[in-house]
Amino acid sequence: MSGATDTVARATSAAATHVATHAIIMAAGIGKRMQPLTLETPKPLVEVNGVRMIDTVIGALHEMGIEEIYVVVGHLAERFAGLPAQYPGLTLIENPYFDTCNNISSLYVAREHLGNCIILDGDQVVRDPSALDPHFDRSGYNAVWCEGETDEWLLEVEGGIVRSCSRTGGRHGWQLFSVSRWTEEDGRLLRRHLEQEFEGGNRQIYWDDVALFCHPDEYELGIKKMGRGDVVEIDSLVELAAIDPRYGRYL
Repeated sequence: MSGATDTVARATSAAATHVATHAIIMAAGIGKRMQPLTLETPKPLVEVNGVRMIDTVIGALHEMGIEEIYVVVGHLAERFAGLPAQYPGLTLIENPYFDTCNNISSLYVAREHLGNCIILDGDQVVRDPSALDPHFDRSGYNAVWCEGETDEWLLEVEGGIVRSCSRTGGRHGWQLFSVSRWTEEDGRLLRRHLEQEFEGGNRQIYWDDVALFCHPDEYELGIKKMGRGDVVEIDSLVELAAIDPRYGRYL
């Protein structure tokens, strides 16, 4: 980044309305699409080119000044036991519903920490820590402009506001990534909606469905633009082997 661009970035951050003070990392999933590797190793603890995925996430958060971190664990929870000693300020939260419910259950058990926070997945590789910049003006997701076809979740954004989301992808839209920021006010609202959905029996949805599909009219979400490759989401053994050829033996 050039000096001039860096100065603009710092000025933009300083002018932001909100600052995330802590982070919630989702790390409870079974990682079925990466079995048999994840039968013995939780997906966030899988090494990519010698570094565990969750270490890239935590390291980036630390670089951005966030050390109060809550990690929601479930599958092979005992494997995460060393994290609090390795990273002072990190607390583990166990999700007892991880094997019967979708990931709405993970945010539900961490709901008291919503507000002025970043929520992100532990099973991704953060290559540019600035993608986790805690400064923001509006609750919403990191996103990358997608000109061509994608089957990832795609946001339609108008006037800086998310107007709709397609679960099946499309083209000419903003691809959603699993990094989001929430104001204090929206965090309280999200907590109420999480309780309403989860306690009402709607337990097989993603937590992202709550704001994007269950109660979209009650939020005005925005996006935080980032470069393609700043955060890499690894969903399958094929994608893992493409980044780290050592795992080709599992294909």
